[in-house]
Amino acid sequence: MKGNIITACCAAALLLASHAFALKTDKDQPANVDANYSKSVQSKTGAVNDPDVYDLDGNVIITRGSIKMTAAHGTVYRIPSSAPGPNAGEMSRVVLTGKQAHMQQVHDGDCALMTANADKIDYNPLTNIAELTGGVVVVQGGRGEFHGEHMLYNTDTGDMESGNKAEPSGRVHMVMEAKTQTPATSPNNCGFPTGAAKPAAAAKPADKPSETPSKPAAKPGNDKKDTGKPAADKSKDGTH
Repeated sequence: MKGNIITACCAAALLLASHAFALKTDKDQPANVDANYSKSVQSKTGAVNDPDVYDLDGNVIITRGSIKMTAAHGTVYRIPSSAPGPNAGEMSRVVLTGKQAHMQQVHDGDCALMTANADKIDYNPLTNIAELTGGVVVVQGGRGEFHGEHMLYNTDTGDMESGNKAEPSGRVHMVMEAKTQTPATSPNNCGFPTGAAKPAAAAKPADKPSETPSKPAAKPGNDKKDTGKPAADKSKDGTH
């Protein structure tokens, strides 16, 4: 019976969260990482499966668009920039630990806030899947609240999976908020950047000057035609 209750809760959670889409522009934004201490180990081969690793310690804060993650400790895995494929230079995994690690993101359209807290958050930005373990609490603004010891959360679609069908002792608790009215859609992307900056358009070259040669200006005092004959000497006529 308990196993059936867990299954029903999981199904309800997935159904309730099916319209909680995250901001689509988050994936286009750069990631900013801050911590009291950082140690990096560069990839030895530059291959996709040999990432750059960054160990972070002390007040770790990672932001990307509306996504914000905080923890006491963190490890960031990044695909080398020289690796083949479209994901070169991208974060491939973020592991956050501490009492407790925190993650939040804004929903697309209504700008509602999703918050997640757990002892450990293992997030894959490429698949948008976050695995939360230990004292998990997820709150979706205007939708509901979810509690459990383990949860898979899709940061792109808002879908959740929690509980263990094979272990009836595990319990999932939810609070479903009553629907009041449909919130208005945000006209400014909830105040966050809408995408990567586009390069400025190249300046249009100026029009070339006309190539038709212009006639040379007439020389002053040279209006009469040159007959080739020398001018008459008036001195021979006795004229002074």
